[in-house]
Amino acid sequence: MIRVVRRINKPIDMRLADAPQYGDDACSLFAVIVMIEFGHLTHCGLRRALNEDTYYGDAALGLWLVADGMGGHDYGEVASAIAREVIVSETRAGTPLPQAIAVAGEEIMRNSRRRGELLPMGTTAVAARIQQHRFDVAWVGDSRAYLWHQGKLVQLSHDHSYVQDLISQGTLTAEEARSHPQRKMVTQALGVTAPGQLDVACISGEFRPGMQLLLCSDGLTEEVDDAAIAEILARPGISAQECADTLVAAALDGGGSDNITVLVLRQH
Repeated sequence: MIRVVRRINKPIDMRLADAPQYGDDACSLFAVIVMIEFGHLTHCGLRRALNEDTYYGDAALGLWLVADGMGGHDYGEVASAIAREVIVSETRAGTPLPQAIAVAGEEIMRNSRRRGELLPMGTTAVAARIQQHRFDVAWVGDSRAYLWHQGKLVQLSHDHSYVQDLISQGTLTAEEARSHPQRKMVTQALGVTAPGQLDVACISGEFRPGMQLLLCSDGLTEEVDDAAIAEILARPGISAQECADTLVAAALDGGGSDNITVLVLRQH
């Protein structure tokens, strides 16, 4: 199922790289082309030996994504890598972003069946497509997309998670959710949720100078709250890469309990 959450008719900020950038291990790169700046960093965290996150960025294609392989499932890093490659391939072929994400889920399931695994491989995914001053963001799971503009941070994505369902029902506050013992339980994941039940949510809007788009895995939001994220994004005089580095450092300072991946996009 493809679900359009809402459309935003406000300016948004982003930055592109002059060549595809992607990673599965800790790395930090920075690239600028014309008016677009793109900072990115991934880190395995302080409590995990393996980084099951992956990401991708391509200015020419206008595509950025983060995928977080599910801990506790075999081959989480394989699932996130498959999601990355399929979403990129489908986007290059002209498939709309929500459908590209759905196709990735089907491919992960096929791969899992070929392996004969008892437990399915799984991953979350959040992706952004930027074309002609507009963005489309689509996601499954609890990897997030944020928009920062004029000092305000807005969460574009809506977590597919157990605690988010409780928040939506009014039985749990957002603050209580941060310490809930089941806060990392997702209700939707690529490779785990059946295609007929998969809820690929999406949102679109304008992307204009003075705005920043943040894509991240829950390794960031588990350790750094929205107010702290907004404060870092608002700091004057730092590059998108310095901003990404600072966000990851803040997550590590907060405990680094999970893999951490951050993409910061800006348009000048």
